[in-house]
Amino acid sequence: MGRKEADLAEEGRHALPHFRIDAYDASAQSLDRAQRRLLHELTVSVLWPHRPHDLDLFLSLGQGYLAADEIGRPVGSAMYFPVGEDFAMLGMMVTVPRLQARGAGKWLLQRVMGDCAGRDLRLSATRSGYHLYAAAGFLPVGIIRQHQGIAKPVAPFDAPGIAVRELRPEDHDALRELDAIAYGARRSQVLDALLTLSTGMVALRDGAVCGFALQRNFGKGVVIGPVVANGDDMAKALIAPLIGGNAGGFTRLDTPVESPDLLEFLTDSGMVAFDTVTEMRFGPHRRATEGAVTYGLASHSLG
Repeated sequence: MGRKEADLAEEGRHALPHFRIDAYDASAQSLDRAQRRLLHELTVSVLWPHRPHDLDLFLSLGQGYLAADEIGRPVGSAMYFPVGEDFAMLGMMVTVPRLQARGAGKWLLQRVMGDCAGRDLRLSATRSGYHLYAAAGFLPVGIIRQHQGIAKPVAPFDAPGIAVRELRPEDHDALRELDAIAYGARRSQVLDALLTLSTGMVALRDGAVCGFALQRNFGKGVVIGPVVANGDDMAKALIAPLIGGNAGGFTRLDTPVESPDLLEFLTDSGMVAFDTVTEMRFGPHRRATEGAVTYGLASHSLG
């Protein structure tokens, strides 16, 4: 364990049990399904689109804290999603706007980083949270672009040498392997949970699965992700039938790939640029940058 990591772990272990907010102390309680109502109230307060049952997925896969003041108002949350013994994704990092400059976010970040001592970490940083994470030692990896809107009818896209068909149960093992390569860690529990909620497409080359795209109900409509593909053409061949099948409905895709061709394709399909976040890491960069790479995130919190 490096010096900075050891110091952060020590800060997490000695974090004060209370944090002063206005005339009230806030305390952090471990998150579980019993706090779903308060967590949803918190996400609504910062205009996140999560529905209550969207939060069930995160609560079933992660651990973390909900901060509430003495009269029961939720004021912040922070979660981590362990993957194996040496990696975790941080997510659901929410602080009500009036407290963002008063240390509440730092207080919660210290707690989850203390719990994750010894692990490489990754997160999606909003503009308001970027400097907090940078000060804690996180380094920027790249920009994640959120594209969303009312999907238009989209014709199938032809990728040379690639066949595309609907996802089948016998494809799941191949998806797990591809996702582990692209994501940089084997997140079997997360992927299994997503598969129970998702439909999707797979790409085949010479009969072997070489890419995939999942979609599930989320927020205002449908989110496409994760998407793993080897090149823009394969990615477009995978997502075109999903977008076309959602024509007339709200559809979202968050991509870390900086490809003008892909972004133009999404925009022409009705999914316009809406927002960006910065992917950041604590520890080595683990996401694949060539071959089978991530073209669409499962969510900002899960990567």
